[in-house]
Amino acid sequence: MRIAVTGTHGSGKSTLIEDFVAAYPTYEHEAEPYWTLVQQGVAFADGASLPDLEVQLGASAELILSRAGDADVVFDRCPLDFIAYLEVVGEGEGIDWAPSGKLLRRIEQALAALDLVAFVPLTRPDEIAATIELPKLRARVDMRLKSILRDDALGLVEGAGLRVVEITGSRTRRVEELGRISEGRG
Repeated sequence: MRIAVTGTHGSGKSTLIEDFVAAYPTYEHEAEPYWTLVQQGVAFADGASLPDLEVQLGASAELILSRAGDADVVFDRCPLDFIAYLEVVGEGEGIDWAPSGKLLRRIEQALAALDLVAFVPLTRPDEIAATIELPKLRARVDMRLKSILRDDALGLVEGAGLRVVEITGSRTRRVEELGRISEGRG
């Protein structure tokens, strides 16, 4: 199964992925595009910028497509994450961001190559005890992702035939829930 774990920064995505891969070692973990690009020498601005987010969006789509024939892969983020960030950051800059035709086709292809998107929404009380950078951006992206994933606000979820589940609860419960789904029991 090809799974993308999605959510705003500081939602527990990476922790869920680390715990899941430890419990299900047949799964390979594909790092968040940001870290992959940094390892390749790409330099990013401080904070969230439209050009940097667009690069990460393209990298996310290409990474998923490069693994389209592989089984048991879990991706840290998917194009929907970056769309949410781009829309929120663009709005803050007075720009109505939308993907170009070619990019939109790549996004649609990448989403169609996934079997599941596991969404880790923010909860109250916040389960992350550490101080999170850019808390307002974090909250706005979470709200945008909820709209994109719950309401299919962009028409990309249904169009790709994408299965979306929300994963909440304790660390143990999150892994158990994702494990049940990955094994076809949920």
